[in-house]
Amino acid sequence: MKADMPSKQRAELLSMLKARFEKNMTRHKGLDWAKVQARLEAKLEKLWSLAEMERTGGEPDVVGLDKKSGEFVFMDCSPESPAGRRSVCYDREGWLSRKEARPKTTAMDLATEMGIALLTEEEYVALQKLGEFDLKTSSWIATPTDIRERGGALYAERRYGRIFIGHNGAQSYYAVRGFRGVLRV
Repeated sequence: MKADMPSKQRAELLSMLKARFEKNMTRHKGLDWAKVQARLEAKLEKLWSLAEMERTGGEPDVVGLDKKSGEFVFMDCSPESPAGRRSVCYDREGWLSRKEARPKTTAMDLATEMGIALLTEEEYVALQKLGEFDLKTSSWIATPTDIRERGGALYAERRYGRIFIGHNGAQSYYAVRGFRGVLRV
């Protein structure tokens, strides 16, 4: 993970994030962009992670403030699962279990490289309260250990006006399945 970003790129990213923040005020009622920006400028490694979220199609935006930690919570708010993070197995173990036709990487590996985490089921449901996401795609979500130990992994999607949580083998991958990330700043 890198923390260094040229000042011009940093300014462009902050400008884009501010515009998205102002355009989607229903996602973060009562929050002030100046405070978000000050926090980002104090934690440049987080800004790099947001740039990676943006580069891979996630359209990150502030979706809340963690009252306990004081951290701003960013999530991928792209209408569909980020295009630059699709066709991936859930994790390295699932990837290794494929004997052929392995994808380039895994959701867990890519998230770690980007400095973000996969959404939990609870976070995914909370995101869906802010809009309608994954109407045509699906997103891997953080999978509980007991399910993962049995070879499974969870994904989520919205269909028919409802949120569905499903399962597949962790080794599976699909052109329409990626993952959404969360970053706390």
